[in-house]
Amino acid sequence: MMKYLTTGNRETIGKKKRIVVKVGTSSLTYDNGKVNFRYMDHLARQLSDLKNRGLEVILVTSGAIGVGLPVLGFKEKPTFLPYKQACAAVGQGVLMNMYEHLFHEYGQIVAQLLFTKGDAVNSKRYLHMRGTLQALLELGAIPIVNENDAVSADEIKIGDNDTLSAIVASVAEADLLIILSDIQGLYDKDPKNHPDATLIHEVPEFTRELFAIAGGAGTARGTGGMYTKIQAAEICVHSGIDMIIAKSDEEDVLERIMDSEEIGTLFRGENVHPQLKKRDIIIGTAVKGKIFVDEGCKKALLEKGSSLLPVGIVGTEGNFLEGDTVAVYFHNQELARGISHYSASDVNLMKGLRTEKLAEALGTEAPYDTVIHRDNLLIMK
Repeated sequence: MMKYLTTGNRETIGKKKRIVVKVGTSSLTYDNGKVNFRYMDHLARQLSDLKNRGLEVILVTSGAIGVGLPVLGFKEKPTFLPYKQACAAVGQGVLMNMYEHLFHEYGQIVAQLLFTKGDAVNSKRYLHMRGTLQALLELGAIPIVNENDAVSADEIKIGDNDTLSAIVASVAEADLLIILSDIQGLYDKDPKNHPDATLIHEVPEFTRELFAIAGGAGTARGTGGMYTKIQAAEICVHSGIDMIIAKSDEEDVLERIMDSEEIGTLFRGENVHPQLKKRDIIIGTAVKGKIFVDEGCKKALLEKGSSLLPVGIVGTEGNFLEGDTVAVYFHNQELARGISHYSASDVNLMKGLRTEKLAEALGTEAPYDTVIHRDNLLIMK
């Protein structure tokens, strides 16, 4: 039997520093398909205020196709894929223009990021995706993320923005994902059919039973996207990230959540060691080569948790490329695995060199001063 709570303590939520907020098409538009400017302004104000508090915020937004429909003269979503992609292409520009204007009014800089499934499963693109998010946050911008519906076919689509938001939260190593929905949260049974349904305020432990409560994929009970929200919760929980489902039109919902008010349903993230968060992306891909290091580098990796720097490298094995997973060795001992910023040929040019000598060795400015950053390095114990 699933464990859940009808009440809970939210004090830890107010201590989160990096949050991802997902908002759906139904919140951004009216029933007639027109943009809900009042809601978009309210959303921009809340996110801007949270950023002014000192939080790092990422917005995952739906709505590109919905916004593009009326612009291109459609009264309902077309079934012809190129037409849907055309609506997305037009809608993305319109949507970002609105966001840019609204956030500018509150003194914020925004940046658009369009992802496909390949960005999450390809280690090279994963590196760039993670690096771009990190850089934007460090530079004080608010990343606004959507799936690239203008070019995504079914085989490369993530499929829904609930799942996308969980992937973004995992890649960005966020502390909290808030999914804003048209429902208060997760109920113990379908509230449309059961007036006595009870809102579950906290799920301390994720179980597969949650999917049954959500109604299953593609069923009438699953409409409104609760099934995909449970899928998102599963990703977050196993990545050590808390997730909250809350009603989007609650007054000041984001600020109240971050004030530790008990709103919606909280899924508690598992206590995941930071090293284990890297396991899927690193262990789940084939090792394409080896990098051999000296004893000083070995100690820095194992005892100090350092990144792998060129100065400690003595050689390579295999013809690996940028973004490939490689094993790090000291003689015959495998120390770690990680995602390389450089190809084997470049590493051989850089080995043994200090950072200031890299540009001369490569014949161009070195894009990274690390061969494997510690965030993409898994110590093999």
